[in-house]
Amino acid sequence: MNRGAAPQKRALVASPTPPAQAAAEALADAYDWVAPEEADLIVALGGDGFMLQTLHSILERRKPPIPVFGMNLGTVGFLMNEWRHFDLDGRLARTKPFKVTALSMTATTIDGAIHTLPAINEVSMLRETRQTANLEVTVNDRVVLPELACDGILVATPAGSTAYNLSAQGPILPLGSALLALTPISPFRPRRWRGAILPDKARIVVRVLDPGKRPVSAVADQREVRDVASVEIAIDRSRELTLLFDPEHALDDRITMEQFVA
Repeated sequence: MNRGAAPQKRALVASPTPPAQAAAEALADAYDWVAPEEADLIVALGGDGFMLQTLHSILERRKPPIPVFGMNLGTVGFLMNEWRHFDLDGRLARTKPFKVTALSMTATTIDGAIHTLPAINEVSMLRETRQTANLEVTVNDRVVLPELACDGILVATPAGSTAYNLSAQGPILPLGSALLALTPISPFRPRRWRGAILPDKARIVVRVLDPGKRPVSAVADQREVRDVASVEIAIDRSRELTLLFDPEHALDDRITMEQFVA
């Protein structure tokens, strides 16, 4: 006789901030929880920064990745649902999944070390000193910018296009658009270049033209590699994450409406 699927095993993780810890205490005794490595789903309490940490932890430790339902105990909470301690079972049963595909950053340093890191929001390259960075930008083996003088450059996913990318005057990309934003940070030369929108099949290579005199760091979300000589960035389709949202949250609609915020 078919008795149905096994009960879903859930793990609870929380930011170390006092509001998130207090919320975790409220939920700890109200529901059954398992360790994250045993779970089928993770409930994360905190802000967007903590959500990114949780997603990176899943990418590193779980194959295939398991879904995450976040509740906002931070500031903005763009990737989070509203915090409520009641009816968690009902909310999880009604959630709407959103798929997010991570970038892969392969950074080669001046001394030849190679670092490969995932990025869910963006990969950014930033000058390390007061001197402007000089960068060469290649897309699909074609040099599109022989020399970009700037504070830096970033590549953002649709999920990350409303974060650092938007602050750098980059475009907002709808979820599911299969696009990437290539956005300069304070460009000096060519002064009128404001970035590009690329298909997410694009492979982008940024080479530092004078890494000894004008050092540059590369950052995949929150993880930094200093003194890079070149960085290759591409979508990694083997790293697909699932975020769960209340039906009324509508992350795709929130991203669209960000274009009309005054």
